[in-house]
Amino acid sequence: MKKQLISILTLFLLVVIGCSENNAVDKSKIKWEEKIETAIKIAKEENKAILVNFTGSDWCVWCKKLDGEVFSQAEFAEYANNNLILVKLDFPRSIQQSSETKQYNNSLAQKYGIRGFPTILIFDKNGNPVAQTGYQPGGAANYVNHIKSILQNKS
Repeated sequence: MKKQLISILTLFLLVVIGCSENNAVDKSKIKWEEKIETAIKIAKEENKAILVNFTGSDWCVWCKKLDGEVFSQAEFAEYANNNLILVKLDFPRSIQQSSETKQYNNSLAQKYGIRGFPTILIFDKNGNPVAQTGYQPGGAANYVNHIKSILQNKS
């Protein structure tokens, strides 16, 4: 009898855990541009701000935390899709990139004085820098509020 009860409770827990809502978003639901120039063109057309993520996606612990806690979450994706054009400029150690991509990313890192990762730059729709930030604790909801506050203060 005890074994049956334990089995039933275990099965129940597995079903509940398996059916619980996961806030992670399908990566295809959020679009990251690779060129700031493209982002500016789209931002002007759609009247949106631009968020540029300078990241070391395969080695930077804080970059991975920011991606996992914020960028891969449904709440951020919803806000970003409605309000931002996203650009990811990656500086990986073990992911292959073309020499053109490396040169492009390095030139922008130098232009904007990027000294560490993750560095997030916020631009207005015309490509004018508004603010620089990085990882913020508190998950997607906090990060969305952080970005909203930056954009409200620039107006």
